[in-house]
Amino acid sequence: MSVRATKLTFKGDKPSKKRKRKERDDDGPSSSRLSPSADDKPERWVLPENALELRGPTFIFHPSEPPLCVSYDTGRSKLALSALSPAADQPLKECTPAQVSHVWVATRVAGAETVNFRTGISTSSGAPKFLGCDAHGLVSADREARGPQEEWTPVLLPDAGGMVAFQNSYGKYLSVDETAGGSMALRGDSDTIGFAEQFWAKVQARYKKEA
Repeated sequence: MSVRATKLTFKGDKPSKKRKRKERDDDGPSSSRLSPSADDKPERWVLPENALELRGPTFIFHPSEPPLCVSYDTGRSKLALSALSPAADQPLKECTPAQVSHVWVATRVAGAETVNFRTGISTSSGAPKFLGCDAHGLVSADREARGPQEEWTPVLLPDAGGMVAFQNSYGKYLSVDETAGGSMALRGDSDTIGFAEQFWAKVQARYKKEA
């Protein structure tokens, strides 16, 4: 027969009362009850640290004057460059999209180095359009299917603070250029990476974490 061990007591000892554990009010709420900070929000816009983190909703903009973002004009059903208006004291790379038309969705085939960008907004046909470039450097977003011309290889530029250059399937780079009429347009026939070929590309934190 097993014997249960008991505490040794003496005659005349007063029984001790069990003390309940008191919660420390001075410590405030526990960390598990704290609301997430702004830096923990999954929808916040962040810079990718490697090419594989470029996925999901993507905001692409160029540090020109004024700064321009790659967007899709639903009214004219075509690719566009939209001017951004950051606050006076806001660093340019802290910009975030102001409209849904400023956001693209980056997808890639598993194991592929290239990425595709499709519109994140409804188009006139209802189907998404893919950002592409032909052999002559003409950049557009009018195809509903992705092929070799819709493939882009992101090249991260650590020396440029994490900016990105986008190389098309012809080995040329996407750039911002001034047209004869004075407006700005995208083209894809640059052989080297300079200021015109360097973009900021931001993704949402949740997709960066998943990558």
